[in-house]
Amino acid sequence: MQTEKPPQTRRRDRVVPLEEIRVISPDGRVRFTVGSNPERLTFSAALDQTTFIEPSALHMMLGGCHLSSGVVLDRLERYEVDETYPWHGVHSVAVNQCNGARLFFTHDLSMTSYILEIRAYNDGIAYRHVIPGGEDEVRVPDELSEFFLPSGTECWYHGLDGHYEGEYSRQDASFIRAGQWGAPPLTFQLPDNAGYGSITEANLVGYSGMALESNGRGGWVIGLAHRHPVNYPYELRYGREEAKRLAKPAAISGTVITPWRVVILSRDLHTLVNSDIVHNLCPAPDPRRFPQGIKTPWVEPGLAVWDYVDRGYEPEDGASLFDRMKRFSRMGGELGARYHILEGFAYQWTDEQIREFVEYSRALGVRVLFWRHSKQLRTAESREAFFSRLHRLGAAGAKIDFFDHEAKENIDLYEELLRKAAEYRLVVNFHGSNKPTGRTRTWPNAMIYEGVRGMESSSLKERARHETILPFTRYLAGPADYTTMIFTERRRDSTWAHQIACLATFQSPILTIAAHPQSVLDNPAAEVIKRIPAVWDETIVLPESRIGELSLFARRSGSTWVLAVMGAGPARSLRVPLSFLGEGSYAAEFVKDDMENAGAVVLEHRMIKRDETLGIALHSGGGFVGLFRK
Repeated sequence: MQTEKPPQTRRRDRVVPLEEIRVISPDGRVRFTVGSNPERLTFSAALDQTTFIEPSALHMMLGGCHLSSGVVLDRLERYEVDETYPWHGVHSVAVNQCNGARLFFTHDLSMTSYILEIRAYNDGIAYRHVIPGGEDEVRVPDELSEFFLPSGTECWYHGLDGHYEGEYSRQDASFIRAGQWGAPPLTFQLPDNAGYGSITEANLVGYSGMALESNGRGGWVIGLAHRHPVNYPYELRYGREEAKRLAKPAAISGTVITPWRVVILSRDLHTLVNSDIVHNLCPAPDPRRFPQGIKTPWVEPGLAVWDYVDRGYEPEDGASLFDRMKRFSRMGGELGARYHILEGFAYQWTDEQIREFVEYSRALGVRVLFWRHSKQLRTAESREAFFSRLHRLGAAGAKIDFFDHEAKENIDLYEELLRKAAEYRLVVNFHGSNKPTGRTRTWPNAMIYEGVRGMESSSLKERARHETILPFTRYLAGPADYTTMIFTERRRDSTWAHQIACLATFQSPILTIAAHPQSVLDNPAAEVIKRIPAVWDETIVLPESRIGELSLFARRSGSTWVLAVMGAGPARSLRVPLSFLGEGSYAAEFVKDDMENAGAVVLEHRMIKRDETLGIALHSGGGFVGLFRK
């Protein structure tokens, strides 16, 4: 007996045109559009009537199959998100409002079913792929999706030679040569001052990290870690053979969930800087580990002192290293610092020495972090031994260094380190790391990721320019360990006042000071510096700000406001309205450039009200800090 064959259908009958699918933000201004061609899925993004991302092809591959080409839409589900939660950063309350949709597709050739999930926020868009699979099913994903920018768009980007420690270039997207890499967040400005955007990723977990490769035609293409060029730090520390090993796409068991691909959209720099979209796309913390979320006491934010960059400020005077570090903790306590970060030598101390040092520092209000190379923590046994010892001896946490690659195995390591650290109620500072992707929401003990060319770089010559770019590029992804503020020649073309303003501009839950703490205590502006917190309740980016030229941040902590101004390039004069202040009079303390000496400051005290306009004279590479207290 013959069984009847299922009726044959022609491909054109199965793969039928889609209706264009739009998801609109809650305020009705941002539009995320998925195109109507099922043979090649595309997306675009607009704010009001201005296009920020031109129609761009999605290229999601799995095991060699191109899942974004030749698809059938099975169904569409729409949803909304509306919540707020406490946050550490540019403001103390994050707002998470979006409209979302899940598009259930079947890839016609392979019969693979998957979900394209998209969201529209009031300040950006995001999408990700979810490809179901059994627990024992092992598959290899890859992505080459595009972000095409409008003609005339300028980009701020840096390459991958130093991993995430690069110096930014500014260039018209159309003139960036094909094959040039850019480390996210990659910030761009539309022509005619029509708006700003930034491309990055969120909720990177169980997957390879994303960088961007120019296609030479005004667009950027996703490149997962196996395609990234070998960077100098990784080759230096691990060798070329290890780099070659990681140049293969990573396999994933079970369901494949890509990170969110994110584009922040804004008319101005204020909205760009205040975007919550990256951490909004990550899960809330586990209340069993963090019963008060980010307000859990043992993840308290604060300044940190660190003996590395500015060791030559004081003579060693014959004291032991142990006693010199005690002095660092004492000076940190005088500055109001909450943390002291110790380098690798300190972990070699005996248990008795570590316990003594930790208790001494704690009595001064200072908590201690110990450095460790990430290669020494690659096994469950080594992580248990390290974190259990820190916990037993009363340490606050660890500074873990030298990741230097976004391969999936390193991304998995970040998660394992955070999980084990949380088990022992320890905070973590990731150094030699990639950019953060919002996982600080899920793991509030992930206090800081370096992922930036910071004060450790003695060869950076145009420091003032670099520091007026970072608030609008790298810091959009989350906290960075720039190791901020120094008064030596390492400040290069920036003034002392600029450096102090930098401390009030670069927020991070652990805000590490590069300067020797005694040099801060000796500075005429020490009392103002002591009042600068690590995180803020509110941030207003003033409209005079220009990327790479001038940043003006008005920031509030409680009832106190700080105005931080950093300039790059020639001397200039500004007129800044003080309308951000509340009603009534404020006692103001100003830290101003000494126009005759870049290595000095001028202090001024006066009473002031919000209806006044402040005149500010900036030295070349200058700065200004105004502290306003009720």
